[in-house]
Amino acid sequence: MLSESAAEALGARVFAYVTGEPGRLLRFMESSGLSPDALRQAADSPDLVAGLLDHVVADEELLVACAAALEVPPERITQAWRRLGPPENAGEFGA
Repeated sequence: MLSESAAEALGARVFAYVTGEPGRLLRFMESSGLSPDALRQAADSPDLVAGLLDHVVADEELLVACAAALEVPPERITQAWRRLGPPENAGEFGA
């Protein structure tokens, strides 16, 4: 399992990948309901990175493309998502 700092670093790389191409960014904004202003305001928020990871993990094609671009296995991105995302069961989160 990734450490929290490693998950955050990978989350930042995924953020750069998604926001680095207008089409990918637009799809994320549409799925999250974020306006450009809200996205700018939330840019440094851990919740934004968690939501972005959720968006990437939910789309297998995007997950595989992102992993290939970042030269990491898709499972690594999924591990970051699990580490940084909201707990399904607070007693098990990060376990």
